[in-house]
Amino acid sequence: MTKKLTSIILLFLFINHFAIAQDKVITGHITDNTGKPVNGATVIAQPSGRGTASTADGSFRLSAANTDKAIKVTLVGYEAYIQPITGLHKFDIALQPSSGNVLNEVVLVGTRSAGRTRLNTTAPVDVFDIGKLQQQTPQNDLNQLLQYASPSFNSNRQSSSDGTEHIDPASIRGLGPDQLLVLINGKRRHTTSLVNNQGTIGNGSVGTDLNAIPASAIERIEVLRDGASAQYGSDAIAGVVDIVLKKNTGDLFASATGGVSSKGDGGLGQLNLNYGTALGKNGGYINITGEGYIRDRTTRAQNNNLIIFDQSALNNYFAYDFTDDPAASRKYDDDMLKQKGLSRDKFNFQIGDAKIKNIASFFNLSLPFSDGKGEFYAFGGYSYRQGEGYGFRRLPSDYTVNVYSIFPDGYQPNTTSHISDRSIAFGFKHTLGSWKADLSNTLGDNRFDYFVNNTVNASLEDKSPTSFKAGGHEFLQNTTNFDISRKFDVLQGLNLAFGAEFRVDKYQIRAGEEASWKNYALVTAPDGTVSNPSGLAGGSQSFPGFSPQNAVDKSRNNTGVYADAELDVTSKWLISGATRFEHYSDFGSALSGKFATRYKIASGFNLRGAISNGFRAPSLQQQYFSYVSTDILPDNTLGASGFFTNNSAVAKALGIPKLKQEKSVNYSFGFTAQPLKDLNISADGYLINIKDRIVLTGSFGFDPDGNPVPAIQDIINPLGASSARFFSNAVDTRTKGIDVVADYTIRSGNNRFNASLGFNINTNKITGIHVPAQLKGQERIFFSPNDSTLIVKGTPHTKTNLSLTYSYKKFSMLLRNVYFGAVNRNDFPFGEEQQFKGKIVTDISFSYTVNPLTLTIGANNLFNIYPDKQIYDNSYFGVFKYAPVQMGTLGSFFFGRLTLNIPSGK
Repeated sequence: MTKKLTSIILLFLFINHFAIAQDKVITGHITDNTGKPVNGATVIAQPSGRGTASTADGSFRLSAANTDKAIKVTLVGYEAYIQPITGLHKFDIALQPSSGNVLNEVVLVGTRSAGRTRLNTTAPVDVFDIGKLQQQTPQNDLNQLLQYASPSFNSNRQSSSDGTEHIDPASIRGLGPDQLLVLINGKRRHTTSLVNNQGTIGNGSVGTDLNAIPASAIERIEVLRDGASAQYGSDAIAGVVDIVLKKNTGDLFASATGGVSSKGDGGLGQLNLNYGTALGKNGGYINITGEGYIRDRTTRAQNNNLIIFDQSALNNYFAYDFTDDPAASRKYDDDMLKQKGLSRDKFNFQIGDAKIKNIASFFNLSLPFSDGKGEFYAFGGYSYRQGEGYGFRRLPSDYTVNVYSIFPDGYQPNTTSHISDRSIAFGFKHTLGSWKADLSNTLGDNRFDYFVNNTVNASLEDKSPTSFKAGGHEFLQNTTNFDISRKFDVLQGLNLAFGAEFRVDKYQIRAGEEASWKNYALVTAPDGTVSNPSGLAGGSQSFPGFSPQNAVDKSRNNTGVYADAELDVTSKWLISGATRFEHYSDFGSALSGKFATRYKIASGFNLRGAISNGFRAPSLQQQYFSYVSTDILPDNTLGASGFFTNNSAVAKALGIPKLKQEKSVNYSFGFTAQPLKDLNISADGYLINIKDRIVLTGSFGFDPDGNPVPAIQDIINPLGASSARFFSNAVDTRTKGIDVVADYTIRSGNNRFNASLGFNINTNKITGIHVPAQLKGQERIFFSPNDSTLIVKGTPHTKTNLSLTYSYKKFSMLLRNVYFGAVNRNDFPFGEEQQFKGKIVTDISFSYTVNPLTLTIGANNLFNIYPDKQIYDNSYFGVFKYAPVQMGTLGSFFFGRLTLNIPSGK
């Protein structure tokens, strides 16, 4: 590590020594059209690409190359301004408000050439002004803000899904959460420690917790909808989300939001604060954000058909459907309910959104050097979340999971999460002659602890506690980057960039307290045979703790180098290319590349396209996660379902191969157009082939009809499980679709109207299944129909976002319709595939400003739209009324928001 750092420092000195370009100092003052100083505007010298930002008083100082001919000034919400450099080196610049040409916004992601706009990039990039979304829209966390703003983005709150209830999975183009790379200020963001494993979207994947980042800390979000492994490394198969933090100073922003659903639950209270202050005399700043919110649970349950009291039924914990005499069994329960003075409602499961408490803080800091050639920067934050989700209710009919002296009528267990998310990044940027260099280090950590309450370990009987510490998991990532780039006067401009990255990943699973995982009813015979004569279940019911057998502490490192080039061959034709080599200490090396081009056919009309190959290394979580939990087994009973690593004895016995990297090839082709000054259109088609995609297998131990398979049970029963699942490079997939984005703005006096349309049509297909020879005949277990349906039809085939905004002086309003296309769920083997029809969700809000306060009221899902109700066969005998698909199960949500915004100088 020391040798690598020494080499990087020597490279810095080498470049600096041989830099030959001479410098000239450009200074100036930037204001808006009212004369107010503009803070945080980006100033870029052209063609060298050297840049700086304006300070709180609007001033800037830039060391430009002697060959630079102009400076370009950009800021979100304002038109780009280009000032030729003549004999003068000091300028007064007045920016004009943007007329709505969002395709002309300067972007950072997907290019290492300064000053590229969305109109002239080689791949599609969406830019979202989070400040506007946060003030106008009903959504309150980052996942939901993007869910309703971006047609290719998908995120749903889940229910009864263990940890996934507390960290929402998110994806683009229907691919996995772990195939989407998240950056903050261009630096890699760590993933969570959570493996989604309860049959949700992204089943078997590990994503990034976007909701750990307070929205008030963000200036904008750029979404690159194209494969970018060659540019940014593993995880960027589907695309890249780059979160750009605020850098403004002197502006005080505060926001208080309250809301509730139409059913009176899901109450929300949220407070956001943001403030920045200037540091030093060279344009430094620190911007600080704090956020806190409480979101109450929702209940979307109904009466079910499960047996409540009747222990004489044929199979305990089954529905009446399976008893010898359903009518008699139901009458027995009805009589018991009457005797106890209870109703069936008491025995409904808690189904709905989890209760969440979250506090978060973030900062963004810059300290430019006095010579104007560089800066020290740092950013990072801390998030602490407590979630309360719910497992399967334990009904009194099943003696194996009950302690009647504690819970005579059964109980509704809950799982409480304590999630800590920490990150810190720091680095140095410096202009070395005509080169721009950046040396940085980013450290991130996600820790997840489980606590199970209102439950028992039945095998302890009367001695059982009702709360358990169930252990947890943690993921830490440290990334060191060195990047250099330079603009050359070749043809119409050549930008070269090179870089290196060294990354260390560390993953841990911590065992819970003994009572959370142990079965004290097990009896060992003299011959070593283990039995459970009482039949009592062990571990904390609904979520058994991690056992010492599950505990793990593993790490790996990754070294990568890349080269990137962009050449403006002519004023109309741009070509770009990138290549990247990465070596992982645990599984080997990978080489990826990308070629892209853009050609201006006519003024305001560009064609663009790209081809790239990529890869995704299996995460440490996928390699080393193991756990035995309570689940619905294929024979319709609750039992122990085990997740085992690919290097375990069970995996070897069943012929499960070791994990290897996913490989992809991405194609895209599209156009951007401005047929009118204020009308912008982009359309891009894409094709993504992924080979050896990592998924979770089905539950080995049962056949497709739910009957035990003795040969497999003999292997896994001694390990305390009735079924076994694994990660495997099981399938090849093909994703294809079209993204269309259009934006139109009309201005007339104090009236401003904007219409924004986003459209995505997306199709996923399984093109191959890789079944090991030992498991021929077990294809539907190796890759089950329900997992296949999640990949192929689990996200909307079509999604459309139409947003209309109107403002007049102090008044503004938003009307937005989002169409969530049809999705399918398959509850194989004890249900069937069901299609949930497409639905339109309407959002509306009204805002009125009396400076510095803005009051906003409105609604999400104004007309109380829900997904189709689940058919009986898929509802677990009526327990689950709705599936958490499309818009989710919240229904109408009404909110009020008071925003305080005091600009600098006021």
